[in-house]
Amino acid sequence: MGNSHGHGHHRKFSDNGNVPFPDKTAAAPSASQPVPPSIYRPQIPTSLTRTPEMANVLPYPHVDSALRALAAQAEGFGRSATGGLHGPIYFVSSLADDGPGSLRDACRKKEPLWIVFEVSGTIQLGSYLNVSSYKTIDGRGQRIKLTGKGLRLKECEHVIICNLELEGGRGPDGDGIQIKPNSKHIWIDRCSLREYDDGLIDITRESTDITISRCHFAQHDKTMLIGADPTHVGDRCIRVTIHHCFFDGTRQRHPRVRFGKVHLYNNYIRNWGIYAVCASVESQIYSQCNIYEAGQKKIAFKYLSEK
Repeated sequence: MGNSHGHGHHRKFSDNGNVPFPDKTAAAPSASQPVPPSIYRPQIPTSLTRTPEMANVLPYPHVDSALRALAAQAEGFGRSATGGLHGPIYFVSSLADDGPGSLRDACRKKEPLWIVFEVSGTIQLGSYLNVSSYKTIDGRGQRIKLTGKGLRLKECEHVIICNLELEGGRGPDGDGIQIKPNSKHIWIDRCSLREYDDGLIDITRESTDITISRCHFAQHDKTMLIGADPTHVGDRCIRVTIHHCFFDGTRQRHPRVRFGKVHLYNNYIRNWGIYAVCASVESQIYSQCNIYEAGQKKIAFKYLSEK
């Protein structure tokens, strides 16, 4: 695998000369791919109509006006994430770190919840905010910024996070969104992440079936890690889709992958500081219709054996 210069399109590679992903046994994710009957697939209502006035105020004017229609919009490996589709709406009315009406209060509850915000502003987190299973954190219609610490998705499933800003996380192991261990069916959509002490998004320790879409990454070094370390063979189960994301001058890891299968498409990576994408230790990466716009550093794809 050689270095790439300038713009790159339709690139695919894997380590150790293996057949690039996808192959006959591991097909690339597709929005049209049938979902097994055992997985609930929400349908978008078709009976609702929109007026021109509604189109001007809806956060997503191009999708159905029903709030929960968001749950049917995911593509790729995380497309089965339902979030809090089957739960009541929780209204966040406080920007406090904890207490009644806070985001932390909503995320710790055990039942499914669709979490929306009645306020805009900054939530200063004193510790990781743990998100439990079957939650949708829906920031559409407000501007919500999380700072100080990030989100932790630990041993959870069916989580949707949409339209949040995460900025300025401090401390050791300070990630913007940390997905580990054993979490699955996760969708991160339309979020902005920058300036954390460690990674912006880490997906490790056998977490899988995850989609990262339409996110903006900026002002950061180690952007996205997929796969914990060279010895953690359990991460062979990891499957991640990354699409329509903007990696805006971040230095490296767009992403860096160990063991997992990753589908990258329609992303824009520009002006990286070390490399754009790194594969190592049995990783399989399918890079499709991305733009790699090099600055001073010309290495778009890098392979590390880590042996």
